[in-house]
Amino acid sequence: MSSKSLNKEKLGFIYKLFKAMQKNNLNYIYRGTFTSKITDNILNLAETNLVHKDDPRALKRKVYNVMVEGLQNITKHQADIEINVEDNFGVFVLKKEHAKYFITTGNIIENEHIESLTKQINQVNRLDKDGLKAFHKEVLLHGKISSKGGAGLGLIDMARKSGNNLSFSFEKVDDNLSYFYLHTEIPSIGGIKSNKKGNNPDTIKYISALHRMLNDENVLIIFNSYFNQESLMNLLSIIEKQMLESVMQKKRIYNTMVEMFQNIIQHGDDYKETPDGKAGLFYISETDSEYYLNTGNYILNSKIEKLSAKLDHVNSMDHEELDDFYEERLLDFDIDTNKEAGLGIIDIRIKTGSKLDFDFLNIDGKYSFYTLRARISKI
Repeated sequence: MSSKSLNKEKLGFIYKLFKAMQKNNLNYIYRGTFTSKITDNILNLAETNLVHKDDPRALKRKVYNVMVEGLQNITKHQADIEINVEDNFGVFVLKKEHAKYFITTGNIIENEHIESLTKQINQVNRLDKDGLKAFHKEVLLHGKISSKGGAGLGLIDMARKSGNNLSFSFEKVDDNLSYFYLHTEIPSIGGIKSNKKGNNPDTIKYISALHRMLNDENVLIIFNSYFNQESLMNLLSIIEKQMLESVMQKKRIYNTMVEMFQNIIQHGDDYKETPDGKAGLFYISETDSEYYLNTGNYILNSKIEKLSAKLDHVNSMDHEELDDFYEERLLDFDIDTNKEAGLGIIDIRIKTGSKLDFDFLNIDGKYSFYTLRARISKI
């Protein structure tokens, strides 16, 4: 049985996730532990790649400031709850749709804080611009901040900096804990603001459902965008900083990611014509023993037979055969490009030491969705 037929259900999840993120214009998701270093890295990624370069400077500043408050909010709540680390994983989601940005955070809180937190947000949402300014001053002067080290002040700042109301929801985990989701909309300068009630139940419901999906698959980080050389370098930088493994492990993961990103750039095709690059998805998930590096992108049906044969052939070889085959292809000067030689695919097999899982899901008469998974042992 070829690896094409292996883990078909798991590979199908990649397309399901890609479509869900495309439909909802989700650009970036991080799920995991939030440290000051990781939040700094997320902010750096937003500055360099996630916030569109043509956006007005004032809008970029608003998005950045709201992200700062949202990420600090997760970090503060996370630090106060002593439970299994994985059970305490928070989530950060950035979305852009038309001229608006949407920032959603999710983190565990103790149920005893739900009532007071609800009152805080409702109070913030009732205030206009001048009211928020006065309330902010009152909290600073009289110290009426929450026991979470200033989370109440953070909520006021998010409302002030976004110029919008805060949407929120609680999803019960057990008798003691719940997930707290906070959603903020940042319109373009002079754009239309959300309704005064500040509720956006459909968006939060979708994010919480997606969060459950990510928990089930133990997904750590997702990047959904157009892949080009610039986005490749920015994303590699951020993920390298977020990996917590040994230097040797980080090097294997990093080098494999380079080849997998290049695989999208080289083999991907434009399902919808755009000058920004090849539409694709990359995410990292893990089990107790392995990391999974996953990519998905559109490909012309005319390329599938040849690419599938390359993948099956590379999967059939042992380590010594792979080294010989790599050298043979590298020195074959009748082949014009690395793309034709399949050097990237061979390189991924050599670096991971594992067979590659792949699949092609037919979309229409011209295109299919190509999914690729590489596995790296933690041992």
